[in-house]
Amino acid sequence: MSKQYYVYIVTNKKRGTLYIGITNDITRRMYEHRSGLYKGFTKKYKLNRLVYIEDFNDVDSAIWREKCLKEWKRMWKIKLIEDVNPKWEDLGDEY
Repeated sequence: MSKQYYVYIVTNKKRGTLYIGITNDITRRMYEHRSGLYKGFTKKYKLNRLVYIEDFNDVDSAIWREKCLKEWKRMWKIKLIEDVNPKWEDLGDEY
């Protein structure tokens, strides 16, 4: 059984502050974001809505993708989100 890794984007509102992260357990990670368990950027800006997610079978590919997305311009990130989630719906309930 192969392990899954996820690169994801969370926000606080449509076209709001964006955070890109990586995890091997998206359900746990979204719980952490929503409950504000850890001090830091996502808690400060209340980033708790999952608006974009990609899954990978190996951690190296996921890390590479996360680093790429973090280098993108903001408008490219917004376009990426809106191409698959035009209403910026919270996808977190699916995980």
